[in-house]
Amino acid sequence: MEKIEEARKPSGAEPTGKLPVSVIIPVRNEARNLPRCLQALGDVGEVYVIDSQSTDDTVEIARSCGAQVVQFHYQGGWPKKRQWAMNTLPMAYDWILLLDADEVLTPELAEEIRLAIQNSAVDGYFVLLRIWFLGRVLRYGDVGLWKLSLFRRGKGRYECRLKDQDASMADMEVHEHVVVEGATAKLQNSLIHHNVESLSRYIQKHDEYSNWESHVLLQRGDDSDKDLPPSLSGSQAQRRRWLKRKLFAIPGSPALLFLYRYILRFGFLDGVPGLIYCGFQAVQMFHTKAKIYELKSKRIEL
Repeated sequence: MEKIEEARKPSGAEPTGKLPVSVIIPVRNEARNLPRCLQALGDVGEVYVIDSQSTDDTVEIARSCGAQVVQFHYQGGWPKKRQWAMNTLPMAYDWILLLDADEVLTPELAEEIRLAIQNSAVDGYFVLLRIWFLGRVLRYGDVGLWKLSLFRRGKGRYECRLKDQDASMADMEVHEHVVVEGATAKLQNSLIHHNVESLSRYIQKHDEYSNWESHVLLQRGDDSDKDLPPSLSGSQAQRRRWLKRKLFAIPGSPALLFLYRYILRFGFLDGVPGLIYCGFQAVQMFHTKAKIYELKSKRIEL
């Protein structure tokens, strides 16, 4: 289904001071974001860039920065991009750090990771994303997202919420989360997440996300959430999953989501970027609900 075009283990010992983690970065046409991401990883042990046949300078940029480039050919199904990389690549280190091309590792977070991975009692760490959107950091609107981005190799895996997936739903995990076998903790320092390269690209990616989400939400009553069941008293991912299930059943829920983020959670304090971000979140919910209706209509016709 997919193949490795280039993958190698680093030869010899790493220079003193290298952060002993294997970084995985999934990409497709990320020439604009990738340099900023890779420049912050100069002191990391090894970096794999998992490309999906980019047509811009993504591959050349990755190689010029010393990253190992691997091509991923997605033809539907599971595993998708990140999980496939975790299953396949000959990683040299015991810890994996998952990053996106629009995320930046700060020196403070790198140093915290260096200390955290020495704790034998913890197998995974959540990292908070600090959202940078249209020229400013968003501080309101309930935008904070904790991602389990750092974990021991062999201890973490992605949940599979939808087995019947195709290329219209993106070739990497959308709102599936890493599940770790063992104890987890939170890191204090955050990743900087440059959430939007351009609004056109943002809309394109979230169209794929809504394709995936509409199928997931339509298959109620199955085991798609068995690893992280919706729960108001659970983790952030479980709480959001529980709230989403409840909210989607309410007429006019996209408008309610906008009011919640923009008014009740003070998204208006982030100015015009806050307005646009909260609006796009509501629009994506509307797209997902519309696609659920479309799927139901097609089933009735059959």
